[in-house]
Amino acid sequence: MGQSVDWSRCLELAASSDVGLRRANNQDAHLISLASDEETWLREGHLLMVADGMGAHAAGELASKIAVDLVPHLYRKHGILPRPEAIQRSMQEANMEIHRRGEANLEFHNMGTTGSVLLLLPQGALAAHVGDSRIYRLRGNRLCQLTFDHSLVWEMRAAGQIPADESIEHAIPRNVITRSLGPQEHVKVDIEGPFPIE
Repeated sequence: MGQSVDWSRCLELAASSDVGLRRANNQDAHLISLASDEETWLREGHLLMVADGMGAHAAGELASKIAVDLVPHLYRKHGILPRPEAIQRSMQEANMEIHRRGEANLEFHNMGTTGSVLLLLPQGALAAHVGDSRIYRLRGNRLCQLTFDHSLVWEMRAAGQIPADESIEHAIPRNVITRSLGPQEHVKVDIEGPFPIE
């Protein structure tokens, strides 16, 4: 997997969120969870997460908050598992809790959120994701998408049903996603990487 590099002390991190023009409340949530010491860094790495909630009124806001609150806690709880399995299970368990709360309250029925996690580990970076919140890598002047959207448009293009250069926004809205945390009791979490860190 390459040489283990201690780049944990040279990170510059920032987060910003904007409610936009169409919504009254912000359904986005994010989390930056840095390892507090060298031992934790070597065992768990740093965890960064974004979640974009979906649902009427406060439902999406609640779903994204549950995701960013639970995933890091569950990830640490699964400390003995290999890192890819630990983050995958953590997101699946957060999904079940979002689903459970949605089923228990009609106001939150079918609430959901996207979830994208970047784990920065001594061996490289892992991406875990559900939905269409993307993770990119900027290297030099080149921006590279590391995750694949779980959206109807993306999946139709991947299956060859729509040419990559054809605009179909008039027929299929770009925001129709095929996977998210919450609406279903079980969800498949994609894991990408590890990606080398430079």
